[in-house]
Amino acid sequence: MRVPLAVLMISLALIGAALTTAPSLSAQAAPRECLLDYESPTGNTRTNAIELPSKRYNVFQGGGVIYRCRGQDNTIIADSSEYYGDLSVLYLIGHVHYRETRAKVDSDRMTYYQLEDRLRAEGTVKVVLDNGTTMQGPVVDYYRVTPARPLAQAIATGRPTMRVVQRTASGQPGEPVNVVANQIVSQGDNLVFATGTVEITRPDVVAKGDSAFLDSQREFARLMKSPSVESRRDRPFTLRGGIIDLYSRNRVLQRVVATPDGHALSQDLELVADSVDLRMSNDKLERVMAWGKTRARAVSPDREITADSIDAIMPGQRLREVRAVRMAYANSVPDTAHFTSYERDWMRGDVIVAEFDSIPLVDTTSKPQPRRIVATGSASSFYQLAGSGRTRTLPNINYVKGKTITVLFANREVSTVDVVEQASGVYVEPSAEGVTAAPASGAPTVNGLKGVPTPPPPPSTKRNGKTQQ
Repeated sequence: MRVPLAVLMISLALIGAALTTAPSLSAQAAPRECLLDYESPTGNTRTNAIELPSKRYNVFQGGGVIYRCRGQDNTIIADSSEYYGDLSVLYLIGHVHYRETRAKVDSDRMTYYQLEDRLRAEGTVKVVLDNGTTMQGPVVDYYRVTPARPLAQAIATGRPTMRVVQRTASGQPGEPVNVVANQIVSQGDNLVFATGTVEITRPDVVAKGDSAFLDSQREFARLMKSPSVESRRDRPFTLRGGIIDLYSRNRVLQRVVATPDGHALSQDLELVADSVDLRMSNDKLERVMAWGKTRARAVSPDREITADSIDAIMPGQRLREVRAVRMAYANSVPDTAHFTSYERDWMRGDVIVAEFDSIPLVDTTSKPQPRRIVATGSASSFYQLAGSGRTRTLPNINYVKGKTITVLFANREVSTVDVVEQASGVYVEPSAEGVTAAPASGAPTVNGLKGVPTPPPPPSTKRNGKTQQ
C-alpha cells in the first residue's frame, strides 16, 4: 500500500502554483507596473470616453476588448469594459479571459484595481495550469508584486475546489487530487494557507482538518484543529491528533507526527499517546513511535501494551517488533482451545520487547502472531498453559519473577517460559478437587493457590501530583 500522506505535500504545493497566476513574480529583479495597452479584436469595438474635471477619463467600451500589460506576457480579453480614471479601476464584463504562458483564468467578471495592483475574478472562475491542474470557485483575488509587497499573493474564497494533476517520473499525468477549503491563500512561490473545513482526497486517501499550512521550500506541511488522515486501500490506517506535521525530502514523505492526542489505527496495531511519530520508506509505513506524559498504549483485539514510550517496527507495513520502554506492561488473551480461563496473561518489566512472525506480503488479511516476548529489569509474568490431559480443564499457572523473563510461543500458545537471575515463582497444576462451583459471574475459581497473584492493572505513575495509568 502506498502511503497516502505523501499526497498532502504535493497537493498543497500545487495549490500555490495554481493561484499565483503570474510566473515567478516574486523572483523578478524588480516589480514592474502594468501599463495597459488597448486594442480591438474585431475592429467593431464601440468606445465612449468622458473627460473628468481632473483631466482624466471614464471610458466605456463594448463589442469586444483586449488589454495587454506593456512589455509583459499578460493579456485580458472581455466582451466589454469600464474604466474609471479618478479611481484607476478597470471593470471587465462577460466572457473574461486572462492568458499567459503558465496559466489561463476564465471568469464572468474581472476587476483590476490599478493603484493596488490587484486583480479580482468573480462569477464562475476557472484556473487552468499548463500541467493540467485546475481550480474552480466564485472569487479569486490576485495581488501583484510591488515595492511595498515583495511577495505575490492570491486569495481564493467561497470554498474553491482544486483538482491537482501530478506528473509521474515518466512525465505522464498521475492520479488527480481534489482539494477543497473555505479559503486558500498563497504567498510567493512557496507558502500556502488553506482554512475552513479543509478536505484533500484521492482514490486511496482522505485528509481533513480545519486549516492547513505548507512551506514547499522547507518541504513541511501542517494540518491543524482536529486533523485526520485516512487511507482506503489494502491495509488501511487512520491518523488523528491535535496537530499533524508532515516532513518530506525531494517531494517524498519521510515523517508524520501527530501531537497532542496522537492516535494511529491500522489493521495490526492501534497506538495512542501524547505524540505519535510515523516513519516512511519507499512510500510505505516502516515504523511507529509513541510517547508522552500520559504514557503510550498499543492495543489489538487480543493484546495490550503500555509504557512511557513504545516503538513499533513495521517493515513493509507489517508488524515485526514492538519495544516498550520504562515501566512496561503487557497483557494478552490466552489461547483457550484446551483450557477454560477468564483471565489474561500478563508481563511487566522496565523494558518489554515483543517479536512477531513475518507474514508474506501477498497475505493482506492474516495478523502477525507472537514469536517471543522478553521482559528485562524487575520482570514478572503470569501465564496460563494447557494441561497434559485431553479434557478441557483449568489451565496450569506459571507465575515467575526475575531480572529477565523470556516467553516463547508455538502455534499461538505459550511453549516455554525462561527466567534468568534472581528467579523465583510458582508453577501450579490444579486438580479436579481444586475447582469450585462457578460464582455469580460465571467464572470458576482455583482453590489452594495462595500466593499466586491475579493479573494487576497497568502500572501507574505519579507526575505533577497526579496519578496516571
